[in-house]
Amino acid sequence: MSTQSLENLTARLNRLPGIGIKTAQRLAYHILTMSTEEVEGLASALTAAKRNIKYCPVCGNFTEEDICDICSDKKRDGSLVCVVKEARDVSYMERMREYRGVYHVLGGTLSPMDGVGPEDIRISELIDRVKTGGVKEVILATNPDVEGEATAAYIAKQLKPLGVRTTRIAHGIPIGGNLEYVDEITLFKAIENRREV
Repeated sequence: MSTQSLENLTARLNRLPGIGIKTAQRLAYHILTMSTEEVEGLASALTAAKRNIKYCPVCGNFTEEDICDICSDKKRDGSLVCVVKEARDVSYMERMREYRGVYHVLGGTLSPMDGVGPEDIRISELIDRVKTGGVKEVILATNPDVEGEATAAYIAKQLKPLGVRTTRIAHGIPIGGNLEYVDEITLFKAIENRREV
C-alpha cells in the first residue's frame, strides 16, 4: 500500500548518499510516525542548515561565520596546511585532536574521466595561499584512490618550484588489521611507507 506523498518522500530520501531503497522506505515510514512538531523541526533544521552554512573563503571548510573557527583560531599553526578533498574531511581529521595546523579544502579531486580538471577544484587557491608566504609545509591528505593519488601528485608538482615542504599522509595496514585480509595495494603502500623503529 502506497500513496503519492509516501512515494515522493521515499524517492527523495533514496537520493541521499548511502541510503538504499529499503532504508529510504524505513525512514519514510518512521517520519510518518513522528509528531507534526518533530517533522516540522526536522524540516526547519534542514532548511536552516542549507540557508546558513557556507564555505569559508580562506580554507573552504563549512562555516556560519565570515571565516571558519579553525581559520580564525590564533592558536592554530598557519604555517602547516593539510589539504583534504571535501569539507567533511576536516571533521574527520579533527577527531584525532592532535593536528594543530590549518586546512585547505579542494572541493573534489582530479578526474579526467568525469571532466574534472585543475581549474574545477581549489588548487589555484592553494597555490596562491602558499605564494603569499608563511606556509612551511603542505600535507596532502586526499584519499588513497586513483583520483586522490593523481590529485596529490599534481599538487606536489605545482608546489615544488615554490620551495615549500610537501608531504603525503602514509597509507598501509590499519591498527588491528590482519595481513590475511589486506589487499596487495595496501600491503605495498605499507612496505613503501615503512619507517625505522
